[in-house]
Amino acid sequence: MNDSEDKGPQSPAPEPFGPGSPGYGPGGEQPAPEAPAGPQSPTPSGYPPAPPPPGPETPPGGWDQPAVPGPAPAPQRGALAGWGSRAGAALIDGLILGVPAAILFLVIVGSAIGLSGDNDDVAVGAAIGAFLLWFVLVALVALAYAPVLMMRQGEHNGQSWGKQVLGIRVGRDNGQPFDFWSAALREIVLKTLALGVASFFIPVIPYLLDYLWPLWDDQNRALHDMAASTHVYRA
Repeated sequence: MNDSEDKGPQSPAPEPFGPGSPGYGPGGEQPAPEAPAGPQSPTPSGYPPAPPPPGPETPPGGWDQPAVPGPAPAPQRGALAGWGSRAGAALIDGLILGVPAAILFLVIVGSAIGLSGDNDDVAVGAAIGAFLLWFVLVALVALAYAPVLMMRQGEHNGQSWGKQVLGIRVGRDNGQPFDFWSAALREIVLKTLALGVASFFIPVIPYLLDYLWPLWDDQNRALHDMAASTHVYRA
């Protein structure tokens, strides 16, 4: 066989690479390789790019924590109420309770005496019974008056009608609005019964001290305010 015969397609010989070759630029310098398109992360050579920062994780469906309802918002508080507005509100509340009570006394006791006729013994017994009935009715209304009004929701929470007229309200130090029992603790247990028991041993003085205490207290509190953890504010 002749060695000059064609042995099939031959791969082209590699072109010479060096100064003067087509791959070199002017002056014989080797051109820098072109950078790939797109932004490159400034990572050290040989290391993979840093992963992107994790975003906010979303809990798997069905595992969300239920929202816990917070406490009911308390009425907005203003500056502390002065002694004059507190005394004026107490006077208005006293008139609201006292005037109907006096009228009711005349009706109940006067009717009982009038129905007894000319018999003095019967008239006395009827008057005593009518007085006891009147006293129980007035006591129940007077005890329930402030708690029922103070438990109202919204802007009138912590207000009796006297406080509402003069633009003041009672606020609890824990920020919670008044309900019936918290108002009853302040108005019935502390302000009425506790002072009444103390006045049994020292007449008049406990009521007088409680009434006048806001005059020299730095937070305008009465004694029952300190015991009930309350303050009186301008509405």
